[in-house]
Amino acid sequence: MAGLIPGNGSSRPQTKIMADINVTPMVDVMLVLLVIFMVTAPLLMAGVPVQLPKTSAQKIAKPEKPVIVSLTAERRLYIRDEEVNAGSLIPRLSSIHAAEGDGFVFLRADKTIPYGEVMELLGRLDASGYKRISLLSEASAESAPAGSIVHKEAEGSHAAHGKPSLAP
Repeated sequence: MAGLIPGNGSSRPQTKIMADINVTPMVDVMLVLLVIFMVTAPLLMAGVPVQLPKTSAQKIAKPEKPVIVSLTAERRLYIRDEEVNAGSLIPRLSSIHAAEGDGFVFLRADKTIPYGEVMELLGRLDASGYKRISLLSEASAESAPAGSIVHKEAEGSHAAHGKPSLAP
């Protein structure tokens, strides 16, 4: 942008380039874009309007107890609180899956169990019909945020089979 700046006493003014940035047009454009995004964002979130049909079917109820499969250090398998042998794991989980519907399976394995055995158990859980499998662990005291409660299980014969804390 050029402007007239008085010279050094001569009658003819000198033209110099101003080095200042004019931010007013940029701010105007940014405010217009902000308004456009504020107006269009809620419209994008709503999705496609669809009139859904009415039905008399019951709502699918969530299972009251989560499906938790535990593998202890002694290589004993538990589904919830019930001990099962390795041969009846898949049929038992398949019957639970048929009765309660598709949901999550939480797998708890003792840290002394080799990785290969845990992966084999994951394959058996998949074969039983469950596709959403979550591995449970405990937060270490070093990784827990300040002021949080770290879940510790009681020592005992079923220490690896205690109830997990699903809440944060």
